[in-house]
Amino acid sequence: MTTEAKETKELSQGLKSRHVTMLSIAGVIGAGLFIGSGRAIASAGPAVLLSYLAAGTLVVLVMRMLSEMAIAKPDSGSFSTYADQAIGKWAGFTIGWMYWWFWVLVIPFEAFIAAAILNSWIPMVPIWVLAFVVTAVLTVTNLFSVKNYGEFEFWFATIKVVAIVAFIILGLGAIFGFSSNPTVGGISNLYSQGGFMPNGWSAVLGALLTTIFSFMGSEIVTIAASESKNPEKQIIKATNSVIWRIALFYLLSIFIVICLVPWNDPILAKIGSYQAVLELIHVPHAKLIVDVIVLIAVTSCLNSALYTASRMIFSLSKRGDAPKMLQKVNQSQTPIYAVLLSTAVAFLCTFANYAAPAKVFGFLLDSSGAIALLVYLVIAVSQLRMRKQLMKDGSEIRMKMWLYPYLTWAVIIFIVGALTIMLFNPKHTSEITSTGILAILVVISGVIVSKKRKSE
Repeated sequence: MTTEAKETKELSQGLKSRHVTMLSIAGVIGAGLFIGSGRAIASAGPAVLLSYLAAGTLVVLVMRMLSEMAIAKPDSGSFSTYADQAIGKWAGFTIGWMYWWFWVLVIPFEAFIAAAILNSWIPMVPIWVLAFVVTAVLTVTNLFSVKNYGEFEFWFATIKVVAIVAFIILGLGAIFGFSSNPTVGGISNLYSQGGFMPNGWSAVLGALLTTIFSFMGSEIVTIAASESKNPEKQIIKATNSVIWRIALFYLLSIFIVICLVPWNDPILAKIGSYQAVLELIHVPHAKLIVDVIVLIAVTSCLNSALYTASRMIFSLSKRGDAPKMLQKVNQSQTPIYAVLLSTAVAFLCTFANYAAPAKVFGFLLDSSGAIALLVYLVIAVSQLRMRKQLMKDGSEIRMKMWLYPYLTWAVIIFIVGALTIMLFNPKHTSEITSTGILAILVVISGVIVSKKRKSE
């Protein structure tokens, strides 16, 4: 199959129903659940459940708002396109490029985790070489056709779901006394180690960034659905299932971890929540099992990151907010240059991780810290305005946001409040300020591009 680019600017509709369904499920399952949750628990204690509950509720509401717009106007640019139409050209430009940047940074981050696991098995191969190979292989799968990407994600997502369900069964069994280790904790761990909220509300709010970062990916289904034959059906199905996905995969599994492992046990932050539980209940080869699952999870996330970044910049190009060549597709209707550019920037970020001073890569990571919250804020403001446009045009709104506009305003107020509190929290100030600096630079770039376009 040739990958020669042509002028056609339409994406294929090669994603099947089962692909989109598993994409919507897998979007919220990454290293953040298997590893990052341990650090969140160690920071906030049992009250981290409130952080996950708040973040989960926020995601459910945001997905409902996004789905309302996506069903009315399916587009590979998703919320960036809606921001363009509802708020202004600058808003679509800014949030589109920032979202692209977020996923481009996820690629080297996930590649490093995958390479570190592989390096523990084949130590003679350097981590940077393994990171390069993993990223290159997934780039190739993204270049051929969206069907390949969908098939890859379907099976990897299936493995992740099976692993989590197995963990929940084992964990609940241990809580109710079915374990080879009779000394494991129980419900009492929710309050016996310094209380339910040992580090106060500030720690709960501080853990919010970690939890929201973990949930980032739920919105991918509104991007992927545009490459399926029935976008409306897929989006409705994914949106209606987001509540049980978050409740099952996050709230229940984190609850099990807290019950079985004391929140102040240093092993949580050191090896991650899942491995800590499996080792505690004497599951053989716990580290190997978790390593395999995490390898699959991060590879899946890396693959999704590359897909999402390429589709977002493809949409930006179609709207005149990115170089024109990025909207060209190959014979399988894959945006070849959008994929290659996203991969190239990811490789540069990987190089920066090894060659540049630690502060440089630290700033790059911090600059993506609050992008999830900014994306959700833009979605809420866009829905607030687009609902009025749809009603004015007489368009049928087939999935409505609950209690409009009150819940929409509640989401906006919550996000602005969370960002403000985090700005003055020393642990998160650098992330908020770095993201703010990036946002300002992108807005300025957007204004310049907009003026240049008008003058032509």
